[in-house]
Amino acid sequence: MTEPQSYTIEEIASLLKVSKLTVYDLVKKGKLPAFRVGRQMRITADDLRRYIDGQKGETSPVSSAVSRPVEAAVRPIIISGQDAALDLLGVHLEKNGPYQSLRTYTSSLNGLIALYKGQCDIVSVHLFDGQTGEYNRPYVEKLLTGHAYIMVNVMRRPIGFYVSKGNPRSIQTWRDLGRSDVVIVNREKGAGARVLLDEQLRLHGLSPSAIRGYEREETSHLSVASAVASGLADVGIGTEKVARMAGVEFIPLMNEQYDVVMLRTPENESLIASVLDVLRSDSFRAELEALGGYDVSQTGRIMAERG
Repeated sequence: MTEPQSYTIEEIASLLKVSKLTVYDLVKKGKLPAFRVGRQMRITADDLRRYIDGQKGETSPVSSAVSRPVEAAVRPIIISGQDAALDLLGVHLEKNGPYQSLRTYTSSLNGLIALYKGQCDIVSVHLFDGQTGEYNRPYVEKLLTGHAYIMVNVMRRPIGFYVSKGNPRSIQTWRDLGRSDVVIVNREKGAGARVLLDEQLRLHGLSPSAIRGYEREETSHLSVASAVASGLADVGIGTEKVARMAGVEFIPLMNEQYDVVMLRTPENESLIASVLDVLRSDSFRAELEALGGYDVSQTGRIMAERG
């Protein structure tokens, strides 16, 4: 079988036995040249070989000539999170500035950790804190200790329960999750929906060990909704938009605050200004609102900052 001429980010991560964020970081720093096919980033087999040889200390290090697929004037930026609003943000940033947006679909907590390590540029967060009743700020303040940052609202969106058509288990409240006849499907650790569930269980005095299905994890709202639609679980937590896509009923519980976080550094000032310009533009808000299910009344508002 012939060797492929180019690899996806996922294939490179598998070959090098590293995370996708590490590969994105190599691309961002210009150490691993990349080019785009549609919305997908790819790396040629030759450039991968040159990078590996350079790491061995051989005579073919990655040079400016090798990095021809990414223009020197263009800054690759990594945007972390799953919501379609982030794809729209990336499109507008590319249209209005010297940016090339790379997407990674990491959970909120893992995204903040990656931001702390300098492995991404823009991280989305929707993390509920039961102690304060706030979204995001308590987590950002703790996880970005020692860093200056800015947190800006993208939108608010309804979050609630996915249940089968007709809601046969009559699930309405968080306490219903503790019933012996109810089976849930969970999100992975670090996801905003998982944090919300864990905080609500704590606030309502429910032990995770008493929740049937708590140990079953899915990595997206759509996977959770699909599990409910197929009868593998009675209930899951996610957004209203995905409920419509999956054909399940949605029981709203609260509106979650969906923000993006960036580090305040001298090299990031132009990026921060560009993100604020995009989020506050009439065109972005109109396109976001047209997607449906979003409250854009606070889009572009600075929710917290330090430094």
